[in-house]
Amino acid sequence: MPYGDNMTPDLSVVVLCYKSGKDIIPFSQRMVSLLEQTGATWELVLVGNYNRGDTNDQTPAIVRKIAEQDPRIKAITLVKEGWMGWDARTGLNAATGKAIALIDGDNQMPPEDVLRVYEHMTGNNLDLVTTFRKRRGDGLGRIIQSFGYNMVFRCLFPGVGVTDVNSKPKLLRRELFDKLALTSNDWFLDSEILVQVRRHKARIGEIPTVFLQSESRRSFVRLSSILLATTLTW
Repeated sequence: MPYGDNMTPDLSVVVLCYKSGKDIIPFSQRMVSLLEQTGATWELVLVGNYNRGDTNDQTPAIVRKIAEQDPRIKAITLVKEGWMGWDARTGLNAATGKAIALIDGDNQMPPEDVLRVYEHMTGNNLDLVTTFRKRRGDGLGRIIQSFGYNMVFRCLFPGVGVTDVNSKPKLLRRELFDKLALTSNDWFLDSEILVQVRRHKARIGEIPTVFLQSESRRSFVRLSSILLATTLTW
C-alpha cells in the first residue's frame, strides 16, 4: 500500500536494469510481489541508464512506464557516464530507505534473495549482509575467474570476512551506507564497498545462494579491477 511522501521506507531495493529491455517487467513484478510479503514499507529503484545515441535500448522507457504505475517505484534513466559502478551509485544515491539492497536485474540472482538478506540482517542485528554463490550455472570459465578474483581480494584485504566479493544482493543499513564514499565507475564497485565497510568495522553476514546461467552476458570483472584496490587501501 502506498505511504506518505514524508515517510522513510524500511527497505529500498536498487535494481540494475542496463539493457534489460522487456525482461525487467516480470522481474520488477516479481520483486514487488515479494516486497509486499515483508510487511515492511519499501521502495524500488529501477536503474535504466543508457548510452548516449543508443536508439535501440528500450529499457529507459520501460522502467519509466513501470514507475508511473506505483509511487513506490523510482526510475533512474540518465545518460551513462560510466559502467556498472556508476549506474549502481546513481541508484544507491537515489534510495531513501533505512536499509538499501543492490541487485542485478538480469535474472541470474533470484529476487527472493533480497528478502532472505533482509531477514538475516534484521534477525541478527547486522550492518551488511551479502550472498555467496554456493552453486553456479554460468560455466567453468566464469567460476575459475571468480575463484581467482576472490582469492586475490582476500590476500589484499584479510579480515573482510566475505567469501564471494561480487555476489549480490548486498544489503546495507542506512547508517553504514552514509559513511561510505564510493567513487568507482566500473566493476570494482562491489570490492570498494567491502574495502570501505572493513574500515568501519561493520558487522557482516553472508548467506548462500544459487547463481543462474546467463545466455547473453559475459563476465566484466578483470584482474585490473582488483589491482585497483592497492591504491584505495591502507
